[in-house]
Parts: sequence; C-alpha cells; structure tokens
Amino acid sequence: MTDTKIIAIDDDPTGSQTVHSCLLLTRWDQETLVDALNDQSPLFFILSNTRGMDAARAAAVTREICINLKQALEKAASRGRPINPIIVSRSDSTLRGHYPVEPDVIAEELGPFDAHFLIPAFFEAGRFTRDSVHYLLVDGEPVAVDRTEFAKDSVFGFSTAYLPDYVEEKTAGRIRAEQVQRFLLSDVRGDCRQRLRKLSGNACCVVDCETQQDLNGFADQLRATAEEGKRFLFRSAASLLTALARLPEQPVAPEDMSAYVWDQRPGAILVGSHVARTTAQLDYLIAHTDVVPIEVPVEQLNKDKGPALEMAMDHLVDEIMTQIYTAHAHGDNVVIFTSRQELQFPSLSERLLFGERVSAFLMRLVRKLPESIGFLISKGGITSNDVLSTGLELKQSRVLGQILTGCSVVRCPADHSRYPDLPVVIFPGNVGDEKALAHAYNILTTQQPQSRTQQKVIG
Repeated sequence: MTDTKIIAIDDDPTGSQTVHSCLLLTRWDQETLVDALNDQSPLFFILSNTRGMDAARAAAVTREICINLKQALEKAASRGRPINPIIVSRSDSTLRGHYPVEPDVIAEELGPFDAHFLIPAFFEAGRFTRDSVHYLLVDGEPVAVDRTEFAKDSVFGFSTAYLPDYVEEKTAGRIRAEQVQRFLLSDVRGDCRQRLRKLSGNACCVVDCETQQDLNGFADQLRATAEEGKRFLFRSAASLLTALARLPEQPVAPEDMSAYVWDQRPGAILVGSHVARTTAQLDYLIAHTDVVPIEVPVEQLNKDKGPALEMAMDHLVDEIMTQIYTAHAHGDNVVIFTSRQELQFPSLSERLLFGERVSAFLMRLVRKLPESIGFLISKGGITSNDVLSTGLELKQSRVLGQILTGCSVVRCPADHSRYPDLPVVIFPGNVGDEKALAHAYNILTTQQPQSRTQQKVIG
C-alpha cells in the first residue's frame, strides 16, 4: 500500500501557520527526512529559508533538498513503505519569493510534473484571488497586491497582481500570460476533474479562491486526480496546506497556549522584521503592556569590519545581555527589537550580507538568553527560521498549533541542552492587526490554575 505525504519546502518557517502536530525540519539529511516520512502526521515542512538568499543560493539549497528527498523516498520504499509525495513549494501570500527559481529546480529534480499551480491565497490574513487578480484586505477593503508595500520589496518587487502577467514578468517571458491556464471561481466551485486530467508538460495554472471552502473543494479534486496518476506541483501560501491535509481541530485552544509556559516564568520577544505592520505592532506592544523594551542599534553593525567589528559586536552583546538579565531577575518580560530605520545599500548583495550580519548578532543574543526563560516570541519569517535553526540549534521541532490566526507555536524537545520544552511562537512580519503582537503576549502571560496547566502539557 502506498501512503500519501504532503511535503512543504518552505522558504521561511511561517508556512505552518494554518496546521498543527506536524514536524518542522531545519536539517534535510536523508535520515532526518526518512524519520519525517515515517512520522504519523500527514505532512511536514522542510525550512529552506531561501527567501533570505539570492537566487543562485536559493536554487542550490532547493536542489540539495530535492536530491536528498528523492533518496529518502527511495530508502523508505526499500524498507517496505512506498510513499506518494505531494510537493508544495510554500512561499509568501504577498507574491514575494524566488518564483520561478524554486519550482523550476523542484521540477528538474523530482519531476516530471503535469502542471504546477500558483495558489497564493491565505484567508486567515485576508489574502484571496478573484478573476486571477490577487488581493489583500486592508481595513476591510480588498486592495490588489501590486498596490501595497509588498510590491515595492527591494528584492522581490513586482508590477502586477494579475497572476498570468505576474508569471510572464517573473519568468522573463518564458511563460507568456496567454499560456497560463486560469482556474476561475466557476471552475473551482464546479467539477474540473476532466480539465485536470488533460494537463501535461508542467503547464502553469493560476487558481481563484475566495474562501477556505473554495480551496477545500478544489484540493479534493486535485487529490482525486493525482490518485489516478497525474503529477502536480504547487507554489502556494499556507491555506492550500490546510485544504490538502484536512487536519482535525488543534489539541490545545489558542487562548490556552500559556499552558506550555511552566510556572509563568518571564519570557522574551525578538523582533527582526521591518515591514510597516511589524513596527506598528511593536509600538502598540510597548505602549500598552508592561514589557521592557530593549533596542538593538543595527547601524552600529555597519560601521566597522574585521577585528574592529567583532569588538564592537562583543561590547554590544554584553550591553544588551546585561539589560535582559536585569529585567529577567525582576520577573519582567522583554522585547528585543532592531532599530526601525531602513538602511540603504549600493547593491542587493551588500543588503543581503548586512541582513545576515544582523541575524547572526540576534542569534548570539538568543543563545545567551536566561535558561529559565518561559517563552520566546520570534517576529519575522527569516528571523524565526534563524531562531529555530541557529539560535536554538534545533534539528526539528513540532508545531503545537496556532496562538493567533497565522501564528504557530512550536516547542523545543524535552532533551534540549538549554531550553527543554520551551514554547516558541513563530510570528510572521506581515500578519495580524496593530494589536496582534500584544494579544499573543497577553495570552502567554495569563496565569492558569496549576492543575489545568499540568493537564494541558501532558504528552
């Protein structure tokens, strides 16, 4: 018997924001992948973090993952457990990311595929597609994504929200707009299995969906057609994974996530994202809660090089850690945030290099946090990936569920050398309203009766 496993190659760690009880892998050696293939959950995520890389490096990392995954699938089959993989290239719901680089590499290594589907809908955050135009809800009103700040991204900017034109723009004309197959709402809400059966040659398809119900019905038809032998690849945001996996309700309710904070110990919030929504959430958090603000002046990391830079970084680490430990000793929670000004760089490569320098600095702070910390909230996709893979040095972690819409909670393993069972919130930069970060903070710092706490964390 062949099992089906949904495998999301995720360009940052926020794709798990609609699911629960599955593994997040920050390593992709064969044995780790085989273990994930054998896990009871119907899906798992491989965190490639490629959104923080240039295109060449993103392609190389994706290729390495695919080669190892192919060998892991072969090994699983040789051990008597053949698996039919559903491959999802999970990326941003605002159309930022290395498209078509990553789907092209996946097709080269794990293909051939009959079609690849572009499905950027993420309903929990108000992102949907109508008449092949992708929208974001802004103050309750739909705004085409090319009219938002995300379209002006210095790395992944784009000029159109009409998905066929977006495909033509991003593929530099290799796939023309008129070649893109459009699945409109009338198709998605009807029976399109016959049309799916006719797809071939890795046809590019874009999909309308306004609700999770739209996507659930379409996913059912995709899976039924795949069981007949068709092979499909997906470039999607998080809502497709909800539709494909069809998981039951998460075991711990969002409002009860403080059950994972032992003894209500003080925690920390790390803010790396610089999008406007994150800054608004940070400002609200500081103004309306008792959290102690600690700023990381990133401009100091851009002044020197070589030994001088290392000395400056060591001094700044000591200075910030003193503030953190002082607050922790008084039972206070802290928010550690990078200074909000956007520095300008003469080239993309220099911007990316500086981003890596800032991230490396933040991870030094994470590794030095008090061992008795009660929780950690990581704000920003790339920041969160680095927290899991570098700061906490996790090979894998398990998603407990969502504390807020689109914000996953994972937990360090019980045998972690420094932070056993630490709950970590993965909070994307562009998710939630102005009050969302404060809301998550308030949930984790709300004391629960001890008996209820003990009951919730068993298992």
